[in-house]
Amino acid sequence: MRIWQFWWQTLILSTQHNPPRFIELVMLTLAMILLLLWSLTAEWPYVVLSLSYVIGSSISILVREALSPSSYIQPTQVTAVLLLIISFYSFAELLR
Repeated sequence: MRIWQFWWQTLILSTQHNPPRFIELVMLTLAMILLLLWSLTAEWPYVVLSLSYVIGSSISILVREALSPSSYIQPTQVTAVLLLIISFYSFAELLR
């Protein structure tokens, strides 16, 4: 029980410290779960919702990084751009 209480307190503190990053984490976690469901069922709404979550979280990451610029490109920016490219390519393939 003590472990769960510690985990819960850590989660609450991390959400209070940086809420946008927590929301991005939740969106990317939901995207991974939906991709897993899509791989099991092959129903297109799962992949569309998953790609929407990925696009939303990637844009949120890029906006957050743009508001607090640094002198070098961070790995999160590169990852966000790659996720956007992959998501837009996947949407284009779905529309074919």
